[in-house]
Amino acid sequence: MKNPSKVVLLRNMVGPGEVDEDLQPETAEECSRYGDVVKCLIYEIPNSPDPEEAVRIFVQFTRMEAAIKAVVDLNGRFFGGRTVKAGFFDEDRFDCLDLAP
Repeated sequence: MKNPSKVVLLRNMVGPGEVDEDLQPETAEECSRYGDVVKCLIYEIPNSPDPEEAVRIFVQFTRMEAAIKAVVDLNGRFFGGRTVKAGFFDEDRFDCLDLAP
């Protein structure tokens, strides 16, 4: 695992303009099966040239073990006809809300 952290980045779950009011609570609830979720943030990149990168979903867990389980289980999983890309995200950048690629 490359640079594990307590923050998981989910990409390609939804495309540009597909974020709705249910996405954040549903993602947090789904991820809570891996462990306690501290925060779930959705960051949409305006005018992103790459539709897979347009919506970035961040899930912060209380324990690194939960984040590792989430990445293992969610990476490559199909969601709404898309293949989810899950990986770890730097905790310091997350804390500063530096969420762009």
